Amino acid sequence: MEKTFSLQRREDGIAILTMDVPGETMNTLKPEFGPEVSQIIAEVKGDTSIKGIVVVSGKKDSFIAGADISMLAACTSEQHAKDLSQQGHVVFNALENMNIPVVAAINGACLGGGLEFALACHLRVCSDDNKTVLGVPEVQLGLLPGGGGTQRLPRLVGVATALDLMLTGKQVRPKQALKMGLVNDVVPNSILLTTAIELAKKGKSAAKPVKQSKLNQFLESTSFTRDIMFDQARKQVDKKTAGNYPAPAKIIDCVRQGLNKGMAKGLEVEATHFGNLVMSKESAALRSIFFATTEMKKETGAAGAEPRKVKKAMVLGGGLMGGGIASVTTTKAKIPVRVKDISEQGLSNALAYAYKLLDKGVKRRHMTPAVRDNIMSLMTTTTDYKGIKDADIVVEAVFEDLALKHQMVKDVERECGEHTIFASNTSSLPIGQIAEAATRPENVIGLHYFSPVEKMPLVEVIAHKTTSAETIATTVAFARKQGKTPIVVQDGAGFYVNRILALYMNEAAQLLLEGQRVEHLDSSLIKFGFPVGPMTLLDEVGIDVGAKISPILEKELGDRFSAPAAFDKLLADDRKGRKNSKGFYQYGPKAKKAKLVDESVYGVLGIKTASDKEAKEIAERCTIQMLNEAVRCLEEGIIANPRDGDIGAIFGIGFPPFLGGPFRYIDTLGAKNLVDTLTRYQKLYGDRFAPCEMLKNMATEGNSFHSN
Repeated sequence: MEKTFSLQRREDGIAILTMDVPGETMNTLKPEFGPEVSQIIAEVKGDTSIKGIVVVSGKKDSFIAGADISMLAACTSEQHAKDLSQQGHVVFNALENMNIPVVAAINGACLGGGLEFALACHLRVCSDDNKTVLGVPEVQLGLLPGGGGTQRLPRLVGVATALDLMLTGKQVRPKQALKMGLVNDVVPNSILLTTAIELAKKGKSAAKPVKQSKLNQFLESTSFTRDIMFDQARKQVDKKTAGNYPAPAKIIDCVRQGLNKGMAKGLEVEATHFGNLVMSKESAALRSIFFATTEMKKETGAAGAEPRKVKKAMVLGGGLMGGGIASVTTTKAKIPVRVKDISEQGLSNALAYAYKLLDKGVKRRHMTPAVRDNIMSLMTTTTDYKGIKDADIVVEAVFEDLALKHQMVKDVERECGEHTIFASNTSSLPIGQIAEAATRPENVIGLHYFSPVEKMPLVEVIAHKTTSAETIATTVAFARKQGKTPIVVQDGAGFYVNRILALYMNEAAQLLLEGQRVEHLDSSLIKFGFPVGPMTLLDEVGIDVGAKISPILEKELGDRFSAPAAFDKLLADDRKGRKNSKGFYQYGPKAKKAKLVDESVYGVLGIKTASDKEAKEIAERCTIQMLNEAVRCLEEGIIANPRDGDIGAIFGIGFPPFLGGPFRYIDTLGAKNLVDTLTRYQKLYGDRFAPCEMLKNMATEGNSFHSN
């Protein structure tokens, strides 16, 4: 069996320890590596000619990307998972306790267990390469750093910085890593190895203590002042997670106990908490999202089809959506894009929007002004159809008006090549209807982005009946290059995401009309795990936008989509939400720092507020509508499988990730329990709660959507 670690002795007494996992593109840590590393450490200890070790990666673009997460699925108990953590502790402790200096030479991703490996070394030097990032992202999988990270990180960079890294899971670039003391030096990759060798020759004393601010020095000086920091961190975590994610509180406990009771106790607590989290349903759900998105990256979206290369794109419409789409095309995909709008004002808005986003990167020193300007030069503008003959894909982001979209299809077919894809960013109009105006309907597809485009990770790729497999594959690849997670859905009003969202929003509106206060509705759903409440969301999206989508869904899908008639009164009162500073909440100069409800909205709707219903009941009524409709979409073939339905809801509308998505959540609840709940509400409130056939069948047969 090929070994992962190899030791090369140099004449100057420095040995190079190379990690290169056979057959893998990136290094990940696996439990079976433990004995191999232990054997090398024993070999080095027995060789007095070795005066220092430099650890390098045999992979071109990464150091160690983390631990192999798939091994966690094999854990059958908390003890089993705790043992994994403790095996890592044994190896890393042995590395740290070496008498000779051990230097990590880091190029590329150094994340999770990879950073914990580097922390067990005495010194660290990293390259200034764009691919070099350091971090402990375990919290994003509902876990904590289980290889001693909760103990070594705070001792190296201080409690405040360590907690920030561990509780957010954010990744830092080389310069930030140097500033916070995570690495001892940053150099070009061409001299990384020689710099690391020189550091090893200088010895452990080359490590300089991290300069902390006077306030942090004071706060970290005694267990009493540290406890103030930990209590503050705990309060912030509780506020952010609403108690739905157990990992952050356990991370704080590991650091607290380790600093107050010593390293040995800290490692014991870390291993125990790690074991507990690995077996938690929250971590299982978050890991399922990770595996699903990883799996999706390998798919083309259309079996057997290869994507065509997109060398040039065009965006029709310079509004917020158009500007955002053009921006991710140049910034992320590095593809030249031509923006067309009927007005110069629209074009200058799109350019200003893209420039502002890039300039944030310059201000944060993530890029130089020259890089910003080079990316901006990829974006050109026009008020007519000049310079677009060779566009491979045209993304249309104009108003939701079928006649206008038909005109766009005809214009593109007239002005562009025969293979040019026409992708419509419609949020509700069926793509088949848009394609009716096309002479090449096989090139017409839906590409539905979510607002704001630069932040929302999901896009829906919508195929109508005659969209070609090549068009689907090319559009999926294009969206992926833009940094998006695409799901392929079939054509139909509202597609998948807006369709399941509409019923959720409608139910929130019904509750409002029953006298539930705006802020109570929002806080109930935030407590459940959504990032924002439904009334805030309606204000952000625009009450007028919601009003336009509703009739389309009702006409195509039936009465259950009819929005409460009373909502017409909001539009009559010119309430559009944030965009005109008039909605459910106060905006503009009258708005205080704390978000306040515009109480006059109750009068407009003719509502008398009633006593608050239980938050659990409010969340249940809204979410089971979404769950039922998600299953209906699967039943009708709108989505291909439960996995896509889960990813679409999490990335598109912020369905609580710790629940794993609508289908995983139904598996947790049990289909029979969900059908019983829907039937109970159907008796109380009518047929909008009627469970769909597929759900009833699953309840009878006792089936689930996911096998694991």
